[in-house]
Amino acid sequence: MPLRIVQQHNVTAHDRERLFERRQSLAALVPAVQAIMDTVRAEGDVALRRFTERFDGAVLRDLQVSDDEFAQARAALDPGVHAALRAGIAAVRAFHTPQLRAEEAVETAPGVCAWREWRPIERVGLYIPGGRGAYPSSVVMLGVPASIAGCLHIVLCTPPHEDGSVPAATLVAADLVGIHQVFKVGGAQAIAAMAYGTESVPRVDKLFGAGNAYVTAAKLLAFPECSLDAPAGPSELLIIADEQADPGWIAADLLSDMEHGPDSPAVLVTTSRNLAEAVSREVERQIVSLPRADIARAALDTAGLIVLVDSIEDAAALADEYAPEHLEIVTSAPREVLRRIANVGSVFLGPYAPNAAGDYATGTNHILPTARYARTFAPVSVESFGRMIQCQELSPAGLASLVGTVGRLARAEGLEAHARAVEARSMGPRS
Repeated sequence: MPLRIVQQHNVTAHDRERLFERRQSLAALVPAVQAIMDTVRAEGDVALRRFTERFDGAVLRDLQVSDDEFAQARAALDPGVHAALRAGIAAVRAFHTPQLRAEEAVETAPGVCAWREWRPIERVGLYIPGGRGAYPSSVVMLGVPASIAGCLHIVLCTPPHEDGSVPAATLVAADLVGIHQVFKVGGAQAIAAMAYGTESVPRVDKLFGAGNAYVTAAKLLAFPECSLDAPAGPSELLIIADEQADPGWIAADLLSDMEHGPDSPAVLVTTSRNLAEAVSREVERQIVSLPRADIARAALDTAGLIVLVDSIEDAAALADEYAPEHLEIVTSAPREVLRRIANVGSVFLGPYAPNAAGDYATGTNHILPTARYARTFAPVSVESFGRMIQCQELSPAGLASLVGTVGRLARAEGLEAHARAVEARSMGPRS
């Protein structure tokens, strides 16, 4: 069926559910995932090998990728792909390096100095999915900021093929960005291994990366023993476009999202019925030649939509309510529209900024909040791999100037010892 076109005023309850209720229900998966997590915690590597054989069809002796396997991957990888990986890494590094800035100390009162200092998370675990393909770009998007942040131990897990191999591009990307260990483990069992540790897989402090519903459920079950990035859902794209947009380009962008998976939402919001109808026709024309046409068709049928609105202001309001992972603004004044948007993962402005460019080459991160989590979560960045600690240093005069403030507020809260701790110093050290 063609991409549906609906008027904003006539959006049905079902259409609103398709638009705004995009979070996966994981309740039915929790018992099975919890059982996997508990088994890995109890049995370690033995459980990992058993689950890898059951779910991936691979019989493994060694879970960790060896130096020889890395060397074979480097020799096997197409030189053009290798060069593209290097170019992508350079762009990601250029964008992310300035995110790690030293902050100046602030004198909050005479003799009272306060500042913040950066500290990386020591041990981080990265999950890279397998299944439908290899995702070396996700290795880059996680590995580069982790390296810039200064994480001391970066671990990566990814499911193997039936022959026990890992895609060459994935291994070369891991090597280029400085990941310390790669393990041939996927699914909920990989999350359990990184969260709890096994004989081979070290325990980490924070987990990153998208996966299927089982992986997402496992990450949620691993908390609070292990900190998490944003919960991950299917890739999603919303485009705001006016009558000047090229329908062929818009259709191509919608399909680039739909080919991710059968549940990947792709939505066009436009003021132009002519554009809406032309895009719907273009989607039908282009989809037939896609290698993943069946996947894109399923996404079109279940999660694709065109919404006609009366004004670009209405389009911006709908997009802000939607809180998309990817937002393209293809209008005559895209920056004016951007000012109206607060809830979004990554924004692409103008006709020459397809979201696919951000997936690989603009340098921005493509590990983004989905399922309306953009209302509270940010894209993965260097800051995701560490935190700022607070410091303060006081001179005798500086502390003396705070005695009255601390004493009154502490006693107002019934905390006498707080007041005395400050007041004792105003009398000087005891001999």
